[in-house]
Amino acid sequence: MNTIDTLIVEINDHFWTYLLIPLVAGAGLYFTLRSGALQFRLLPEMLRVVKERPTPRGDGTKSVSAFGAFTISAAARIGTGNIAGVASAITVGGAGAVFWMWVMAIVGGASAFVESTLAQLYKVRDRDPSREGTYRGGPAYYMQRGLGRRWVGVVFAVIITLTFGLVFTAVQSNTISTVTAGSLGDGTPGWFAPVVGVALAALLGLAVFGGVRRIASITQVLVPVMAVLYLIVGFAVVVLNVSEVPRVLADIVGGAFGFREVVGGGVGAAIQQGVRRGMFSNEAGLGSAPNAAAAAETSHPVKQGLVQTLGVFFDTLVVCSMTAFVILSTNPELAGRQGADLTQSALQDALGGWAGHLLTVVVFLLAFSSMIGNYYYGESNIEFITGRRSIMVGYRGLVLAATFLGALGSVSVVWNLADVTMGAMALVNLLAILPLSVIAFRLMNDYLAQRRGGLDPVFTRDRLPDLTGVECWDPVPASGTAVPSDASAARGDEGGAPTAEAR
Repeated sequence: MNTIDTLIVEINDHFWTYLLIPLVAGAGLYFTLRSGALQFRLLPEMLRVVKERPTPRGDGTKSVSAFGAFTISAAARIGTGNIAGVASAITVGGAGAVFWMWVMAIVGGASAFVESTLAQLYKVRDRDPSREGTYRGGPAYYMQRGLGRRWVGVVFAVIITLTFGLVFTAVQSNTISTVTAGSLGDGTPGWFAPVVGVALAALLGLAVFGGVRRIASITQVLVPVMAVLYLIVGFAVVVLNVSEVPRVLADIVGGAFGFREVVGGGVGAAIQQGVRRGMFSNEAGLGSAPNAAAAAETSHPVKQGLVQTLGVFFDTLVVCSMTAFVILSTNPELAGRQGADLTQSALQDALGGWAGHLLTVVVFLLAFSSMIGNYYYGESNIEFITGRRSIMVGYRGLVLAATFLGALGSVSVVWNLADVTMGAMALVNLLAILPLSVIAFRLMNDYLAQRRGGLDPVFTRDRLPDLTGVECWDPVPASGTAVPSDASAARGDEGGAPTAEAR
């Protein structure tokens, strides 16, 4: 087993170092330049859009709001990686890894915008009569409808379902079981691991059999609670060690560029760990968050693209940064520690033993909400492959089984396999959104033109009549308010990417 694990790690390291990291960074830089650095100039608009309520329906049913879709994707983004992943990056790459996590989030924000905007444009209506009025979408859908390559979409759908729906669900379940053991026992799961597994499977079953609206309602409560709780505790640690903040910032910047690190090869390790852990945490460009973005009901696809860009910033620049400051300001002993136990040690050193128990609660909230978001990603992609009800029921059963089994033991080999499958997922997605990004930028121009006209942007598919594969966004009767066309949006672009006609 160790030989297999070592081989997987070696393959994974080469795959990410020489292919995926350059591709993700290059695509993010390209999208940033083509969009006129939208992740900076449209930040106020992101904050405005995330608070919008969904358009009321005539039948009285409730749709998933922009904030609801934001929390579904945040539930999958914000997980144990924000606690264990950051600690691991610091252990291997030093404090400088944090700086490169920040860079990855800033650059990756543009990638998140492109993929989520495309997901909204090419979303489809849910075929399940019990969930009438909801939507499905994501990379598999824009690969089929935008690129005209269904087989590519099927490959992606299989990979993301295995990675998020099953493997990562088991990993999160195992993490909950492990931290519970550390809090209540001697660190070994023992007899209560099956109890934890059954309890988690039961709770997850209540969420997943309730459909996407129940998932959105649960995560809208869990995500703010877990984020606020963790940030309050982290902020308290930083305040208690406020005199260390200048040193921490100096270590982060110095570790990223310092002469000592260049000579010792530490900069390479910092970049690799920062970029990899940043991508694992915020998922920008990986193709996972667009599945949640497509579920929202908004008046314009760009609105959800902006919301998901904000999600990348929140995940890395806020939550991950808090973990980094907790660890680096308390300066715990790194030897023999990596992952959640390092973060737990830092909290206990600063606040006392009770902080270890509190971290168990926080990890539960983080990991369980991630399990809900991961399940939804798999469900959406299975529906892309087939509409058979029996397949979906079978998938739900496998998810619950993975939840139970994941609580029972080590998943080191599965984690390393997940690294490979996530890398494959990102590779397929990025190769798809690079040619499709021109459509996202045309939508951005249309959105900005309407905003300059003092309107709440509305999109219908007749505004870009040359596009094919768009199912939703039906034209509506004119309300008497003139809305600029795609051509006028191109003429009025505020430094963003010109439309195809303008180019």
